[in-house]
Amino acid sequence: MAKIICPGELLIDFVCDDRDTKLQDGEHFIKKAGGAPANVCAAIVKLGSTAAFVGKVGKDSFGRFLHDMVENLGVETKYCLEDDKYNTTLAFVSLTADGERDFEFMRGADENLKVEDIFFEDFSESTIIHLGSATALLGGELYKTYLAFTDYALKNNKVISFDPNFREALFGENPSLFRERCKEVIKVSDIIKVSLEEANLITEEDDEIKMIDKLHDLGAKVVTITKGKDGSILSIHKEKVIVPSVPVKMVDATGAGDAYIGAVLAQIAEEKNPKDTLANIKKMKEIIAVANKVGAKTTESYGAIQAIPRLEDIL
Repeated sequence: MAKIICPGELLIDFVCDDRDTKLQDGEHFIKKAGGAPANVCAAIVKLGSTAAFVGKVGKDSFGRFLHDMVENLGVETKYCLEDDKYNTTLAFVSLTADGERDFEFMRGADENLKVEDIFFEDFSESTIIHLGSATALLGGELYKTYLAFTDYALKNNKVISFDPNFREALFGENPSLFRERCKEVIKVSDIIKVSLEEANLITEEDDEIKMIDKLHDLGAKVVTITKGKDGSILSIHKEKVIVPSVPVKMVDATGAGDAYIGAVLAQIAEEKNPKDTLANIKKMKEIIAVANKVGAKTTESYGAIQAIPRLEDIL
């Protein structure tokens, strides 16, 4: 089994090709494979490690397209399951002039991944469980499965990675639900990756230092806060360093954060002792510098999975 396991959603992103327009006014859409955990899997395999996607798609043309897409990339798909009840989840994405995104979701099969669908002992050879689903925290069967993965990881000494992937379209009217469910995962996480917005939402702090310290107090051992063109902040047991990014001409920010954390995990998974690596701020600073570059390069073209660079593209 792969070194890194990523449960969550695999979906179709319909990206509006009409720039700087609201979704309701868009007329031209491009079909792209997406879903945060799938994006992370793509980054991991493109950067030379191994990943398994765990989730559900519909028994429809979109589901077959997505399954084949990730499988052709080299992602393990034993647990990319078809659901008989729900269609494949869809997301519609509009890009503004500065490359930021406006989302609307039509949720489907991803929410129906059940604990009983999974034989957890299949993951005995894995190193890292990455919890990076944008939809799991909404509740339902996928949320129960998410929590089952945390229990499995804790009992089997796996590295737990968490990226909350806040989406205004999903949690804009209920930030307290997002906050409380994030805290449940953070308290057992070895490493978390958050944006400044997410750090503010979770901690209810405005100061960056206070945000980071509170995330540590909640349980996170390693905290990374991504800041776009300004790079990222790395903090290990409250020892903090700023890691710069590289200049790029941004076209589409979709998937950049997923590519970033995928790059972090791909490098950690190849270390002899990943937990020791996570405690080594010098080594982690080097890892984050590569991840910043991967995230930045991902913004240079449309889509998420297709835009993530391969290892040879960043050397």
